[in-house]
Amino acid sequence: MTPTTTLRHEVPRQTRREMTTELLGQAAKATGPERDALIEQVIVINTSVARTMARRYADRGIPLEDLEQVACMALVRAARKFNGDLAEDFLTYAVPTIRGEIKRYFRDHGWTVRPPRRVQELQTSVLRVRDEAREESGRTLTPAEIAERLDVSENDVVEALTAEGCFTPLSLDAPSGSAEDGASLGELIPDGDVSMSAAEARLLLAPALSKLTEREQLILKLRFVEDMTQEQIGKRIGVTQMQVSRLLNSIIARLREELDPAEQPAAEQVATSAKPASRSAGKAA
Repeated sequence: MTPTTTLRHEVPRQTRREMTTELLGQAAKATGPERDALIEQVIVINTSVARTMARRYADRGIPLEDLEQVACMALVRAARKFNGDLAEDFLTYAVPTIRGEIKRYFRDHGWTVRPPRRVQELQTSVLRVRDEAREESGRTLTPAEIAERLDVSENDVVEALTAEGCFTPLSLDAPSGSAEDGASLGELIPDGDVSMSAAEARLLLAPALSKLTEREQLILKLRFVEDMTQEQIGKRIGVTQMQVSRLLNSIIARLREELDPAEQPAAEQVATSAKPASRSAGKAA
């Protein structure tokens, strides 16, 4: 087979090694387009090696196509930089280069939630040991057993295992239980907009509340925290139900005045929630 022959199918390992050695030997003596053509043949012959290495990292949160692309690009760089005087066999140089690029890609692009660097590096070894043991013995090693094999602390192993979902977090569409018709995880999450708006309102109102008297703060607490009726509040502070209603309206109006115009939406939220409460309290009384 001549060096310019394009290989479209995987060749046996020994044949691939012999052809790679021959092509690289010729490339070392060639220059320009001739050398580029020889290096291209080396890349084509060993592409299956790059793809095989990429498949070892499949199902970890990054599409296999992306991993194969990273591996093949690393193969191209390795072929172009290979120096036969420093390494006899091309793959002894190319394989670590490809593996390093894949791991670097995971480090830079694979984490949905990025844990500390040491956890990222340890997790690869932890998962490898766990998976190998599972294939060999059919059982899952405990964190202590994995720690013993890797000569690291058990706490570090537990932390690495805990971060496993950072690559492929569970979908919010996944069912929350075993039943297929059960609620999804997303459906069980509270509406974030409501809680965030309430938290924002509390932050905006804090300075204004601090300007109220102790009696006024007590009235607001009794009404909106302890959920007491106006009649109950009146008995507590020694006034009539009508006076409590007037006091509440006055206090809420003062809170609105204390806020900047840009903060009015939050105040309106508080006022909106307060008015129905006051009316319902009056009816209850």
